[in-house]
Amino acid sequence: QVRLVESGGGSVQAGASLRISCVASRRLFSNNAMGWFRQTPGNEREFVAAISWNSGSSNYANSVKGRFTISRDNAKNALYLQMNNLKPEDTALYYCAAARSSYSGSDQSAYNYWGQGTQVTVSS
Repeated sequence: QVRLVESGGGSVQAGASLRISCVASRRLFSNNAMGWFRQTPGNEREFVAAISWNSGSSNYANSVKGRFTISRDNAKNALYLQMNNLKPEDTALYYCAAARSSYSGSDQSAYNYWGQGTQVTVSS
């Protein structure tokens, strides 16, 4: 079993930057993809970004493209999300997810492991 722990969330003003992190309890499978999703109360969890094992491929939701950057450090079993120019609509609980496969898309069912989430709140 893989445990994912997110950190780095907080409350910021609109326009600010924040980097959230996720650390896995052990080395993940080779070729596995990882991603970030977010959820607000009363809404379904939505895709934010995903990255392939070797960081050669990444995908983003249109709403964050150009503002967010996903990255990973496999030596540290870590995943990051750099969020710039934050907007109030980015306020959500952000989840880290890992897949057993190389799939690095937006389909949540492809991800096998999930963290508990870290809260990001952006005020106007």
